[in-house]
Amino acid sequence: MKTEIIHAASPEAQQRAAKVLRAGGLVAFPTDTVYGLAALPWDTQAVERLYEAKERPSERAIPLLLSDAEHLPRVAAIPPLCRDSVSRLIGRYWPGALTLVLLKTEAVPEVVSRGATVAVRVPALALARSLIRAAGGVLAVTSANISGQPSPVTAEEVESQLDGRIELIINGGPCPGGVPSTIVDCTSAPPTVLRRGAISPAELETVLGAVNTTHTMFALLV
Repeated sequence: MKTEIIHAASPEAQQRAAKVLRAGGLVAFPTDTVYGLAALPWDTQAVERLYEAKERPSERAIPLLLSDAEHLPRVAAIPPLCRDSVSRLIGRYWPGALTLVLLKTEAVPEVVSRGATVAVRVPALALARSLIRAAGGVLAVTSANISGQPSPVTAEEVESQLDGRIELIINGGPCPGGVPSTIVDCTSAPPTVLRRGAISPAELETVLGAVNTTHTMFALLV
């Protein structure tokens, strides 16, 4: 398979990406953190191909990126105990580099998340949100790299790792962030930082008052 590369400024880029995704293909595109690799979450075969392309262990769930927070109820439920915390975090950091772990709804396929939870985020980059919106508002997205390798911040870095494994790369230039999102588990109180990323636990504490860092992972690769 030959991987197609389209510049984000091309008038056909967004429509082409949506067409590839709807056909079961895989598309890499820039976000506000790193380049992500996407599949339609409702297409189980496409998500399985995403795992294969990345050589990602099947037990590791795939996060969902939303074009807008209004899509959150489609894929996630907020435990009553954490509603205030989640509301504060969404109000402060969405769109942005914060991934929330919440209870998944029945709409989320097992291949995306085999457990009871799902990770969700609204990226801050307008290009990414526009592409996700064109594809239906929700995409299964993880970093566009071979698992264990550095997360790519340019289209060239994506190509060097995934050329021939995916259908399309949207070249939007270097990612403005370059650091993966912080992941916070909001299924219990206080919320737990699972991965330290672009937003520090200290900053989260200014919003929530307290966060649990017992299970924080310092590795930034996904």
